[in-house]
Amino acid sequence: MPQNSRYTTAEFETLMNKVILTLEENDAGRDLSLMVLGNVITHILQTQVSPDKREAMADQFANVLKKSVQG
Repeated sequence: MPQNSRYTTAEFETLMNKVILTLEENDAGRDLSLMVLGNVITHILQTQVSPDKREAMADQFANVLKKSVQG
């Protein structure tokens, strides 16, 4: 999903694969996986983003997500 990043492809893929593996090891299906990931995103926004920037960042994230799943 990231386009330009300060992180290397290896760093990104390593962390992403760990998250996916954790979901698979716990037999988390689609619904549970999306619920967990959604709550993780909410937690990150609430704990790492100032209140005055949260909505804009959430909108930006949602827009990037939508673009990433379009054909």
